[in-house]
Amino acid sequence: MYRLTVLYNQPTDPAAFDEYYANTHMPLAAKLPGLRSAAVSKGDTLDGSTPDVYQVSELYFDSKTDLVAALTSEQGQAVSADVANFATTGASMVFTEVTEVSL
Repeated sequence: MYRLTVLYNQPTDPAAFDEYYANTHMPLAAKLPGLRSAAVSKGDTLDGSTPDVYQVSELYFDSKTDLVAALTSEQGQAVSADVANFATTGASMVFTEVTEVSL
């Protein structure tokens, strides 16, 4: 399994970010070829302060090859171009091979 993690910085307008992400961006991302699953979570802190990371989005693919194919596809280019429409303070991407560990 291969994962793309996107770390979104605190937006200037969180409500507008949430609305656009849920109603426009995720429907675009859901059409990425080879996408197996996705998870979205909000940043938090233990002391109640505002976290640097507003939202974490994780997109899962069978392999790195599948992820690269998705990102370079026409749909992937549209998803990438769309980020500037709502991530007003930027985002970072992390690419990782996922290894499950038995506990």
